[in-house]
Amino acid sequence: MADSQPLDSLRLALMQEVLPMGLAFVDRVRTEGPAKAVESVARGDDPLGDLRQQGEAAAREVRERLDQISPGLGNPVMTVQVEVDEPMEAQVRLDSDQGDSLQLQEVLTRIDGRLQRLDALINKVS
Repeated sequence: MADSQPLDSLRLALMQEVLPMGLAFVDRVRTEGPAKAVESVARGDDPLGDLRQQGEAAAREVRERLDQISPGLGNPVMTVQVEVDEPMEAQVRLDSDQGDSLQLQEVLTRIDGRLQRLDALINKVS
């Protein structure tokens, strides 16, 4: 799926990975200044992960605003392929009235047994 749509994959990566890091970096530049922002990225253990985490909230807001302009613009809609397997018949259906009445009789017998057990429990508690 992702291989057949390289532009969609690129767009998804930009929205999910690059946008949060970019917004976080811009925020650091604005608050700390360019030199300290670059220095803070250079000395972190996981600088890209830190930027991604810091900018995720702002990126989510940008994506939601883009979706308000046009659905799927901020949160790309990915195509999926869905296959439905037809259920296998567990039992052979009986078309005759006799087969249907036998099935009905089995169900009624099962219900009667359960009712008798329920009555026995009720009488035992009383």
